[in-house]
Amino acid sequence: MESMLNKLKSTVTKVTADMTSAVMGNPVTREFEVGRHIASGGPGMCWRIYNGTKKSTKQEVAVFVFDKKMVEKYQKFDKDQIIESLKRGVQQLTRLRHPRLLTVQHPLEESRDCLAFCTEPVFASLSNVLGQWDNLPSPVPTDIKDYKLYDVETKYGLLQISEGLSFLHSGVKMVHGNLCLENVILNKSGAWKIMGFDFSISSTNPSDAEPKYSCKEWEPNLPPLCLPNPEYLAPEYILSVSCDAASDMYSLGVVMHAVFNEGKPVFQVNKHDIFKSFSRQLDQLSRLSPTMLNKIPEEVREHVKMLLSVTPNVRPDADQMTKIPFFDDVGAVTLAYFDSLFQRDNLQKSQFYKNLPKVLPKLPKRVVVYRILPALASEFVNPDMVPFVLPNVLLIAEECTKDEYVRLILPDLSPVFKQQEPVQILLIFLQKMDLLLTKTPPEDIKNSVLPMVYRALEAPSIQIQELCLNIIPTFANLIEYPSMKNALIPRIKSACLQTSSLAVRVNSLVCLGKILEYLDKWYVIDEILPFLQQIPSREPAVLMGVLGIYKCTFSHKKLGIPKEHLAAKSLPHLVSLSIDNNLNLNQFNSFMAVIKDMLTRMEAEHKTKLEQLHSMQEQQRYQSNHSLLSSSDMSLTLEEKQRLAKEQEQAAKLRNQPALAPQSIKPATPSTQAKDLTSCLLNNMTSLGSLSLTSPPRPGLIQGSTISAYPSTTPMGSMASNGYNPTMGFQTGGQGMRPPGPGLYGGMATTTSTPNFGALTHNQGSTNTPDMSALDSLFTSNKPKGIF
Repeated sequence: MESMLNKLKSTVTKVTADMTSAVMGNPVTREFEVGRHIASGGPGMCWRIYNGTKKSTKQEVAVFVFDKKMVEKYQKFDKDQIIESLKRGVQQLTRLRHPRLLTVQHPLEESRDCLAFCTEPVFASLSNVLGQWDNLPSPVPTDIKDYKLYDVETKYGLLQISEGLSFLHSGVKMVHGNLCLENVILNKSGAWKIMGFDFSISSTNPSDAEPKYSCKEWEPNLPPLCLPNPEYLAPEYILSVSCDAASDMYSLGVVMHAVFNEGKPVFQVNKHDIFKSFSRQLDQLSRLSPTMLNKIPEEVREHVKMLLSVTPNVRPDADQMTKIPFFDDVGAVTLAYFDSLFQRDNLQKSQFYKNLPKVLPKLPKRVVVYRILPALASEFVNPDMVPFVLPNVLLIAEECTKDEYVRLILPDLSPVFKQQEPVQILLIFLQKMDLLLTKTPPEDIKNSVLPMVYRALEAPSIQIQELCLNIIPTFANLIEYPSMKNALIPRIKSACLQTSSLAVRVNSLVCLGKILEYLDKWYVIDEILPFLQQIPSREPAVLMGVLGIYKCTFSHKKLGIPKEHLAAKSLPHLVSLSIDNNLNLNQFNSFMAVIKDMLTRMEAEHKTKLEQLHSMQEQQRYQSNHSLLSSSDMSLTLEEKQRLAKEQEQAAKLRNQPALAPQSIKPATPSTQAKDLTSCLLNNMTSLGSLSLTSPPRPGLIQGSTISAYPSTTPMGSMASNGYNPTMGFQTGGQGMRPPGPGLYGGMATTTSTPNFGALTHNQGSTNTPDMSALDSLFTSNKPKGIF
């Protein structure tokens, strides 16, 4: 496999090298750069076709080259005959100028190794397109190999050949003499052009109404390149050595048959016995079988049959063929109209371009791109026609890939972006802005498309400004953020502040509201919201536009307004606008709804913040106390640590303790029987004496305070353990002692008289009589203050 590839590579390299060396010696190369081999055509497919460019203007051309090595096998006479025949054909073509004939850009040049001339850019010959690949590069170019003719191309191509023959027969009184597939060239736009005038015959009486033509007798001994293609020749040319315009029409019939039959002519001719072959062909033509024409479309089949008639007078002439219904196809008519545009005035052109959008979808894309688009682009030099042409160009752009758009359409559109007159150009571009921004490369958007938008925002036409503001949101997502922030937004703000049009002012605010989502939060807060406070207008529509921007900013997930801005700027501004006298009730309610939403959110956010702050402070206080306890081992005594821990424990209990509720106290039931107070007092005092003599010491409760139940041995002059002080009375915890309650004295009534304790002493008995003198001081007339 590798050896085969290397062999193929070496073959291609050798052919390229041979061709380059052959062309390099030709004078054509002084003015033209010769590119790659793209096609072949002409008599016997002997001309190799290369793409090329003119060095001075970079204009694209096709370079036709005939390598003389192809005829080295012939004798010198035959070589000279072939060379002279080819030169005659090119010279004749160079003298003729018509849209249906191949246009020569540079005349024939001869060198030692080749013949060469330049023409308009070429795609291929009709033979190449229909599968005849003689003298083509190896491998065959993919664009030729995969090419398939569409019906509209076939119809219009055959119409073009008919028009070309009509020009030759009626205009210059000439018979082509060798019309065949290899002498029909498809240019780069797809138009069919006639070449190969090597055997053309001019009229001997061109001034007469009936031209006369004399043709040469067929000489079978000449090289094939010195003879026309016999498979396309009319029978009378061979059998009776006569020809006229009808002979070319027979050739047209064979071409039409070949186009619909994959390049095959009606008959295969035996070139070694051509006379016998033509005699047999004549018999077949006289009773032409319908099956031979079954691949030809029915609407043109009868015309082809007439063209192939053995009787020349029956054949329709070229002018008649151009008028047959078969060519009245809408696509063919459209293409024909484009080819005659240079003959139309602006009014006719404008009417045609208005109706063109209805036709374009019916045509194949290749036809539209390579045939119609160049014709439309050529009208951009006429400013009056641009508004009519531009919609069609943009319609074609929608069907193109991004690469096709950049390569085939954008170069012609770039100058149009800068045109400001007529004003319809800006309107059309603005309506198709999404298309432009989608398919135009970023650099061209920055340099061509966006400047056009900026000019539209600054245009004196209010209609242009309104349309621009309405359309901007539809393509805002395609604009780069720096361009939007630094160029687009400032111009929208300027349009709003400087215009005298209410519609422009309102549309500016609506536009800003719709593109807020493409901006960052702080740019909106720092640039857009302050701008709203600069708007002096107080029309209700403007005020509602301002409210809309506030609402969008406030409610948008990505944006939002901080509570500080709400409190300091947004709410004061909205409140002041809400009471404007121009607002109706519904508009006022709209303002109040937004204001209430803002207040609610501001309250919730700030309250949450304060709650969090309070919680943090409590936590910090607790952590501070805890750290103080844990970090003061060396500085606090054991008692201080215990006290601090106890305080923290009590604080914790108080925090966790439920709230106290008042409780009702049931009053004591009064006794209905009078009591002897003296007896009660004596009994109580007896109980007190028994308690002090017989019971162990036990603390007693006096309203929550701890007091000793009997006097200690501590001298009375100092503070006793029971809290008594000679001057202050009983004390507990440093506080004055309250009057004793009924729990201690059994409900003893308060009295100023000194009780008699004689009975108590008498009842105790004589044994173990306690010394009660310590109690005497309690009942002296000098009672301490505050006891009763």
